Amino acid sequence: MANILILYSTTDGHTKKICHRIQSVVEQCGYEVKLFSISDESNIDLGTFDKIVVGASIRYGKHNKKVFDFVKRNKRILGNKPSAFFSVNLTARKPDKNQPDSNPYLRKFLNQVPWRPNEVAVFAGKIDYPKYQFFDRLIIRLIMYLTNGPTDPKTVAEFTDWDQVEHFARAISEM
Repeated sequence: MANILILYSTTDGHTKKICHRIQSVVEQCGYEVKLFSISDESNIDLGTFDKIVVGASIRYGKHNKKVFDFVKRNKRILGNKPSAFFSVNLTARKPDKNQPDSNPYLRKFLNQVPWRPNEVAVFAGKIDYPKYQFFDRLIIRLIMYLTNGPTDPKTVAEFTDWDQVEHFARAISEM
């Protein structure tokens, strides 16, 4: 039985929620899965895993620097094992930006790192204005206004296509 590691970087918790769904589907396929924050990566022996999956959210147009650092430090091991990467961003809520080849954040990330994962995906995230601090709520509302998204400060909207997440999880099981 393959031993699979899922590392995530999340800002508001939605990427972690997606990781839990991936974990559930992969475990149903008969694999053992360990889930950790990218912040805990230094305590993990990557060599003990057969496959590695990394998921990262976008905030203000960027993935967390820790994700870039992780990939750079571990490019050799990532290149020698079956691996996958997914990005979570609100741009993916749009039909013309919800695929790996059409999502600018995923494409930019892959162009900036020395890693070519076997599987890649992009998932639409979640807006939870009541949960955000004042400044984040203000900036995200501005971004949503400019991109024709929801701007009501009471909005809680999840855009994630869970069927797409489960399809990706099955692809991880098969890689």
